[in-house]
Amino acid sequence: MRIALGVEYDGKPYCGWQSQPGGRTVQDTLQSALSHIADAPVTVNAAGRTDTGVHALEQVVHFETDANRPLSAWVRGVNAMLPPSVVVRWAHPVPDEFHARFSAQGRSYRYLLINKPVRSAIHAGKAGWFHLPLDIALMREAAGYLLGEHDFSAFRAAECQAKSPVKCMNKIDIYLNGDVLVFDLEANAFLHHMVRNIVGCLVYVGKGKYPPAWMADLLASRTRHLAAPTFSPDGLYLRRIQYDPTWCLPQQEMM
Repeated sequence: MRIALGVEYDGKPYCGWQSQPGGRTVQDTLQSALSHIADAPVTVNAAGRTDTGVHALEQVVHFETDANRPLSAWVRGVNAMLPPSVVVRWAHPVPDEFHARFSAQGRSYRYLLINKPVRSAIHAGKAGWFHLPLDIALMREAAGYLLGEHDFSAFRAAECQAKSPVKCMNKIDIYLNGDVLVFDLEANAFLHHMVRNIVGCLVYVGKGKYPPAWMADLLASRTRHLAAPTFSPDGLYLRRIQYDPTWCLPQQEMM
């Protein structure tokens, strides 16, 4: 049987999503709990990898098992085996044709940025921080240059393993919620560090270092070293994975 799960996690205690020999990853933690319930080794496939310190509101994974368990066992039973930083939100049987990564049609990320002179202790590890005032109107104008299909090499990490740097950005919303600046980005797929590199460049525009049209120049250059440094992972959340409704996944509305 193939089972899909919706998983939420706080990335701060972990060395990213992907399994490592040391075992301090979200994947290792989840697989250990699933294996306990299945009474056999379980390996999960995820819709996407997240880096050290990056969070997920709804990561989607799938796994194979011969264990005959009710769906509640893959939620409440697994959650009883997990630390507070990881939780399974839902479980759903899927056909063999479903793949958490390759069946995905799009992905959305959210970045939370505290924009005030002094950093926040309450939001430590859960939001980025920038001390100078930022002009949201300028950042929105700059973000507009990123919409559509482009070669995003200028926002790609050197160690990125994606076959192509060409992605289609469907939406970038930027708005203020109290002292928190919220960036919502949706695309068919993202390159390694792409969101954090985009946020860093938008901050450069927002603080007045460059005009909004600089973003178009970066895209055209396809050169990473001309862009801003990679922004902190603290405020980055994998928000949602988009799938065809015919899979009938019980995905939940995210904040």
